[in-house]
Amino acid sequence: MVAPMAEDNAQIADLSFEDALRSLEDVVRRLEGGDVPLDQSIDLYERGEALRRHCQARLDAAQERIEKIVQDPDGKPQGTEPFDAG
Repeated sequence: MVAPMAEDNAQIADLSFEDALRSLEDVVRRLEGGDVPLDQSIDLYERGEALRRHCQARLDAAQERIEKIVQDPDGKPQGTEPFDAG
């Protein structure tokens, strides 16, 4: 038998970025509403943190895939390097 948290994490891992973000927004909305009992709030917080980590990992992976072309002094393509958003 799989533990509920491990099962939840496996389900989160299968979510697209957009679906995970929507789920995270729902968790935040429910927590901010203040109508959730303490134990359920803790469970929601844990799920929200797992969703946040998943979203961040998906964003990090997407950023790694974006590369810019590096040119030599003559303006010819020399290769690529990771995109730097900074």
